[in-house]
Amino acid sequence: MSPPAASAQTALGSLVAVPDTGAVPRHVAIIMDGNGRWAKRRLLPRFAGHKAGVDAVRRIARAARAMGIEALTLYAFSSENWRRPETEISDLMGLLRIFLRKDLAELVSDNVRLRVIGDYRRFPADLVAMIDDAIARTSANTGPILAIALNYGAQAELVEAAKRLALKVAAGEMDAEAITPDAIEGELQTNGLPPLDLVIRTSGEQRLSNFLLWQAAYAELLFVDTLWPDFDDAALVDAVAEFGRRHRRFGGL
Repeated sequence: MSPPAASAQTALGSLVAVPDTGAVPRHVAIIMDGNGRWAKRRLLPRFAGHKAGVDAVRRIARAARAMGIEALTLYAFSSENWRRPETEISDLMGLLRIFLRKDLAELVSDNVRLRVIGDYRRFPADLVAMIDDAIARTSANTGPILAIALNYGAQAELVEAAKRLALKVAAGEMDAEAITPDAIEGELQTNGLPPLDLVIRTSGEQRLSNFLLWQAAYAELLFVDTLWPDFDDAALVDAVAEFGRRHRRFGGL
């Protein structure tokens, strides 16, 4: 077992504080925020923060698997991130290439299925091919799901879902009255993932930033001050423990 995974397993000991032993969330989503501030505090270039952020991705993905979390969704590149400097975008694409090259074999061996949400086909052709290959090579895996949001925006996702349903109504394939929450969820890119239980945002910011807006309707929201590169397996355990202490009402009492 690799050291980060072993570390996560050790950290699980603190979960005994969670009142409900079944309280580990099935689906956790993380807004990975704070790479730039992490680098700035260390007088390093922003690239160093993003690189440290990739290390955190590996660490938390392994910890989530060790904890029995069925699906982990990571907000890696939003549709608004295209507004960043071209050099930073290029750096982010390069880090994604490195992640896929270095970590795909581990995902395959650990029975992890990779999902990508968002319009990643806007990325460079070679990177699109790498993503397609990674999805294909893990598609038969039956273990936990690692979903990465790339060029993703929740508003655009909902608009596209509405368009597809409207086309079905126009074609006579369904009645307008059949457009229900379940029908909408069936058109979302997260279709097939467990319902979203917990959204974590690092760095102290308290907003969703156009991430999984529909899916987060009844999710627990947790905002932590830790910058993403410093978010470790113990921090994830703490987040899950906080989730376990909350009483989820889903609109009831």
